[in-house]
Amino acid sequence: MPEAVAAATAAWAVLVLLDLLLNGRWWLWLVVSLAPPPAFVVVPAALAGAALAAGGAWRDAVLWTCAACLVAGYRRCGIDLTALVRRRRPVTSAPELTVCVWNTEHWYQGGEAGPFYAALRALDADVLMLQEYHHNNFDGTWSAIDDLGRLREAFPGHHVIAANGQVTVSRLPARHVPTSAERVLRVDVEAPSGTVSLLNVHVPVQLRQISPFRAEFYREVRARARHRDREYTALAADVAALGHPALVAGDFNTSPAMGDARRIRALGDDAARWAALAYPRSWHARGPRLWRIDWALVRNGLEVHDYRFDDAAGISDHRVQRLVAGVGTRHRPNERST
Repeated sequence: MPEAVAAATAAWAVLVLLDLLLNGRWWLWLVVSLAPPPAFVVVPAALAGAALAAGGAWRDAVLWTCAACLVAGYRRCGIDLTALVRRRRPVTSAPELTVCVWNTEHWYQGGEAGPFYAALRALDADVLMLQEYHHNNFDGTWSAIDDLGRLREAFPGHHVIAANGQVTVSRLPARHVPTSAERVLRVDVEAPSGTVSLLNVHVPVQLRQISPFRAEFYREVRARARHRDREYTALAADVAALGHPALVAGDFNTSPAMGDARRIRALGDDAARWAALAYPRSWHARGPRLWRIDWALVRNGLEVHDYRFDDAAGISDHRVQRLVAGVGTRHRPNERST
């Protein structure tokens, strides 16, 4: 028994080391990075407990190895223990903008329009940033749709902007600003304190649900890894060029266990840290709430008053990100930039 625990610990340590070296750097590791983020703390904790129970000559070595694995993997587990003792960040602004960000799961495909639009109206936000404004072809591709007439009928007096597979609906004056990223919709809205840029993001998923015993599976993973890299590179350039307070939010198809989470955190301040959430979970909305693949980042003086995940009314497998924001007084320009 002690030898089995030691062998399992050694195997886990090798996996963690390879993850540190390859995650986000080698396309094939995308498959491995789909592992549940909590495993990075659950597995070494379980192995340490097993070592204490089994004893033996390897016990101390196993315990030290488990401790090292915990430290190395903690950043990827998605759990922020400091949130349990950390207060919410102070804000200098008034709450002036309520935004709901939601992956609609193929825009009521297979369902009915009435309940779907009723759910959208019930969100009651100043801005809706909606992903997957398209239909699924069930072969790894999607087809564009045109539902703008029904959208404008459901939201009279609102600004409705659709592009790149996303839709943004705003009560506030809004204009579309092109981006270099293919799956990003930027809309600048006129909030009470000035212009706020909203980047509605949908990063492509890592793989298709086909057999890993087929060569096509690996060709698809590699192609999607390249697509994701292009999207993250273009998104970083788009964000770096922003001159206004900004919100970058949507479905990134990236859990904290994936190396691409580093690229997400570089886009701005995580709204979950503003709200002191210990374990943000946006997926799965229809079953156990497992971990997070939807993110919201603020930058250039946009402050978070409230951030939480709301129910998806059984429509989507993603929960709704609800955020209340305002522009900090130190970041309000005397003249609006372009």
